[in-house]
Amino acid sequence: MLELSGSASSLGLVLAAQGVPLAALALVGGVVGDRVSRQRVMLASDLVRAATQALAATLLIAGVAQVWHLAALAAVYGAAEPFFRPAAGGLVPRLVPEEQLMQANSLLAMSQSVGIVVGSALAGALIALFGPGSAIAIDAGSFLVSAACIWRMSPRPGAVAETSSRFLDQLREGWHEVVSRRWLRSFMVLLAAYHLIALPCVLALGPLVSERELSGASSWAAIVTAFAVGSIIGSALGLRANPKRPMRVCAAAFLGAACQPAIIAGAGSTLAIGAFEALAGICVAFGFTLWETTLGREIPAHLLSRVTSFDWFSSVGLMPLGYALVGPLADAIGLHTVMFGASAIVAALAAAYLVAGPT
Repeated sequence: MLELSGSASSLGLVLAAQGVPLAALALVGGVVGDRVSRQRVMLASDLVRAATQALAATLLIAGVAQVWHLAALAAVYGAAEPFFRPAAGGLVPRLVPEEQLMQANSLLAMSQSVGIVVGSALAGALIALFGPGSAIAIDAGSFLVSAACIWRMSPRPGAVAETSSRFLDQLREGWHEVVSRRWLRSFMVLLAAYHLIALPCVLALGPLVSERELSGASSWAAIVTAFAVGSIIGSALGLRANPKRPMRVCAAAFLGAACQPAIIAGAGSTLAIGAFEALAGICVAFGFTLWETTLGREIPAHLLSRVTSFDWFSSVGLMPLGYALVGPLADAIGLHTVMFGASAIVAALAAAYLVAGPT
């Protein structure tokens, strides 16, 4: 995008074109995932995203891509993506026995963490050698590989929502499942705060700290890599761990995750920040694995995609708002003040969850 126009506003337009339908359709994706075959929903999502990326790559390689082309394709991509995650959240517990769900989620998290490390390096090399079109073409191929793997899955049959029920009735049923469980609704508040203020501070303000106080892009790359390595370790821990009080352990993990902005703002050197961010990565990966495993075990199968969609909407869906807030706040009251404040708020919520005793 920057290669096309050199404009940050054009980049923002494309990101917004992808983010708006993603947020708007998140809850729709949850209802669809509970009404029909989750496997087919995931297949359709992968194939649509493969097609959009393939077309974007073709336009870039041919040298005819314009901003509006990429914005339109990003909107289609963003409309397909929110159907995949809720369906996947409901499908995984149907693929493995309940006693192996923790290990399955750990392996998924580990593969995602490894993919971030390897994928980022591979994408950078491809862009440098062949241009962005080639990197996007390979990304399109990755969705086809994913679709082939999903096609070969053999999930156990499970209950599905009544297709005769109205969409809004099914949506309300999912919402009732969330608010009727104290452990669930309380932790979703914590996750919402983490995604609204802590992660935007890390991803939007962290590079500014690296630029102003460390060694710029090289420092930030080292910090991100350290976090990714920590997340791989955290995922690996889930292969053997099976705590008796998973949500209490999960809250303790997010108490560590909440420290990410404060670490970047206060640790003082690339080495120290990287070391502490690796520990935070362990907490984040292990915490999310426990959370997703608990959802899979505790939520009825025919409601799981809807509950997952509410979780996704109230957490990941809030990140664009967080990005819009943390920058102006940092300009108004100071970079470090905002980052320390974000950590304090999220840590206080995690501590409150621990004290209240999740049930």
